[in-house]
Amino acid sequence: MSGKPRSNTRTVAMLAGVVVLMGALSWAAVPFYSWFCKVTGFAGTTNVAEAASDTVLDEKIRVRFDANADSNLGWTFRPMQREMELKIGENAIAFYEAVNNTDQPVTGTASYNVAPDAAGYFFNKIECFCFTEQTLQPGERVEMPVSFFVDADLVNDRDAGRIRDITLSYTFHRTDPPAPKQAALDAKTEPTVN
Repeated sequence: MSGKPRSNTRTVAMLAGVVVLMGALSWAAVPFYSWFCKVTGFAGTTNVAEAASDTVLDEKIRVRFDANADSNLGWTFRPMQREMELKIGENAIAFYEAVNNTDQPVTGTASYNVAPDAAGYFFNKIECFCFTEQTLQPGERVEMPVSFFVDADLVNDRDAGRIRDITLSYTFHRTDPPAPKQAALDAKTEPTVN
């Protein structure tokens, strides 16, 4: 009989350990997945470059541009060019247009990916509107740049070496502005009392 309480205590301790381990793994899953995607280009995740490419090949690649917006955003969002043909390694800049069609300030954040997925690791953004939240006032129209290049190492990669067509796709999602920014927006929209 004395063996059962000790066995139960051990079982409870092991189950508690499993619960703690699963909680820790769940907590670490999102940052680990994000890191994994950035390192491997998995799921079309692009890289961020601090400087322009210094290697340009005499070989062309076509980049197509796609734009989407959540229906609750209230924006029109589109690429200002449908596609570009450039040399692999050449620095380029493309523009997207966003228009706030609502009668209130709206803040949005862009998510992005590259297709085919294998090209994501070689697609480098130097500057992009997707790095920050965008707040547009009622009726405001903005042109948003993305500066990028396709790394010359693409041509030597076993999986991506034959890719010569890439699609860069953005989707804008509505987000809540940060608290100080929201307070400033609220102050702008409140009617003045005389």
